[in-house]
Amino acid sequence: MDAKKDSGLIRIGIFYDGNYFYHVSNYYYHGHPRRSRISVPGLHSLIRTMVAEREHVSENLCRIVDSHYFRGRLTASEANLRHLLFSERNFDDVLTREGVVAHFLPVSHGSEKGANISLALEAYEQMVHIGFDVVVLVACDGDYVPLVRKLNSLGARVMVIGWEYSYEDDNGGHRQTMTSGRLMAEATYGIWMQDIIEKQLYPQDKIDALFVSGGGNAYSASENVEQDDGYEEEDDYDESLPPERRRGTVVQLKSGYGFITPDRGDHDFFFLWEDLENCAFDELAINDKVEFEVGTNDRGECARKVVLLDPDGNPYSSGAETEEKPEDGNGQSF
Repeated sequence: MDAKKDSGLIRIGIFYDGNYFYHVSNYYYHGHPRRSRISVPGLHSLIRTMVAEREHVSENLCRIVDSHYFRGRLTASEANLRHLLFSERNFDDVLTREGVVAHFLPVSHGSEKGANISLALEAYEQMVHIGFDVVVLVACDGDYVPLVRKLNSLGARVMVIGWEYSYEDDNGGHRQTMTSGRLMAEATYGIWMQDIIEKQLYPQDKIDALFVSGGGNAYSASENVEQDDGYEEEDDYDESLPPERRRGTVVQLKSGYGFITPDRGDHDFFFLWEDLENCAFDELAINDKVEFEVGTNDRGECARKVVLLDPDGNPYSSGAETEEKPEDGNGQSF
């Protein structure tokens, strides 16, 4: 007799595309009125509730039996230079407390590749060994469509947790995040989280639990703290830079914005978290070297397209792909 069917349990497996989850959490922390990151325990609680509704069973019978998180990670020495060791360990603690297995792929000066492949292989393997009833993908990439089809062939229903929103930043730039339409179409249960949050489709306590209590930042404790990066000051101005590009040093970090002192110039440049191209705002520290493009907003000149530089003056890798261009035209645009 099948013990799973006999027990009546709905076995849930959750698989995170960590780069995507981190990007969405950044939006709610820096760009949304909530000013708080997504809570992993709160999301898991809501997932159980949503699965119970769709499977027509009691929530007590819906159990998360396995969960995995995939993302690129810098070497320890590089993370230390960028003041990321504490924030990474802090989030490791969050995952550990919630029983999420972390899978970190190596990232250095080259881009991290293969996180989506690693996720797909792990999801397939665990489906074969454990036999989930529902597999939850926190992902947006259309490349996961073959995985969804394979999981379906093995008897699993697939729930895709996705976000889709657009907004105008303080510099007047258009920003948007999308989830592949093909991926949502293949899912048994396609969940649009922005609707759940903005339209409050669940009780207020469930919505509030989706965010870190008190507007907290579970990823970093270094914001607004000046740090010495251990490097001597030097003029690394590059005459080969295009005229619209400059280099400088981060001198202030506030809540979602900061200021850069250019290597050559007479005033600091304001920038927003959305203007960072190869790192997240929480990965910046005072005294970091950056390259940027001069733009304007209603207050005058500002920094756009800000790129974090390594000690040799080269751009750091972004860690993972951040733009998807699936065949059907639906996907994310960060």
